[in-house]
Amino acid sequence: MSRHWTLQQAPRMDGRLALVTGATGGLGYQTALGLAARGARVMLTGRNVEKGLDALARLQHDQPGADASFRVLDVASLESIATFAHELAQETDRLDVLVNNAGVMGTPHRLETRDGFELQFGTNFLGPFALTARLRPLVCAADGGGRVVTVASLAALKGQIVFDDLQGRRRYAPFRAYGQSKLADLILALELDRQARAHGWPLHSIAAHPGWARTDIATSRLTSRQGLQERLTRVGAVWAFRFMGQSAAHGALPIEFAAMAPEARDGGYYGPDGPGERRGHVAEAWIPPAATNLTTARRLWQVAERLTGTALS
Repeated sequence: MSRHWTLQQAPRMDGRLALVTGATGGLGYQTALGLAARGARVMLTGRNVEKGLDALARLQHDQPGADASFRVLDVASLESIATFAHELAQETDRLDVLVNNAGVMGTPHRLETRDGFELQFGTNFLGPFALTARLRPLVCAADGGGRVVTVASLAALKGQIVFDDLQGRRRYAPFRAYGQSKLADLILALELDRQARAHGWPLHSIAAHPGWARTDIATSRLTSRQGLQERLTRVGAVWAFRFMGQSAAHGALPIEFAAMAPEARDGGYYGPDGPGERRGHVAEAWIPPAATNLTTARRLWQVAERLTGTALS
């Protein structure tokens, strides 16, 4: 890997189809923009049509001549995922890059998806799991095998999979739930690589995290309903991200590296190289031991297949 990898070092992606979830802003938008800059045919997805069309117009302004489109996809809804995957399969016979980026962070009170899952676990992990399962045939049909990039987080370092309370019904803490969901994302990427090798799937699974990227997801959710301690924690996080973090464009680089760089390894994990992996140039990220526990991975995989009604094995 080049010491200071930049987007300009990525190969041309002309003729290749890339799908980015949660692409109406932040990291998703920047990743879509980077893929478009290298010539990919980019499909932005999100649940809000107005935001999606605004993002598409912005991308076409920022990258004149970009081959891009917007499609509605709510990764917090299994029905939306199934419908989207079915319709995409009618339009194309392959998918070169799938970037599982959409997510929510630190919802102050326990909320549920339409399917009854705790919002962060359902949106950040179960949704990407189901989407990847349904799109795997298209990814495997790509020339040389397509890439599945799963966006994790530094929060995975302190995450814990609480199997006896995955949905946070007995005890809900915003950032504990977030850490669990992002650890689950990292496990998804690593286990998908193992499954691909075991089954001979032509598929490349790679994970990435943005460090402390200044995006709306990192600085929102400060509400009057939160307790004093939680509000102080959130305010502290906002200032920490502002002064010790990096821009969304820089935070997207590890994701773009995972999506395009020939040197990105199957089963690899990439993030910034600075102190604490909070900011810096693209480098291999540290994988917490909890993410490499095979017993945990296989149990989580089975739970995800049961809850989503999809099979990724």
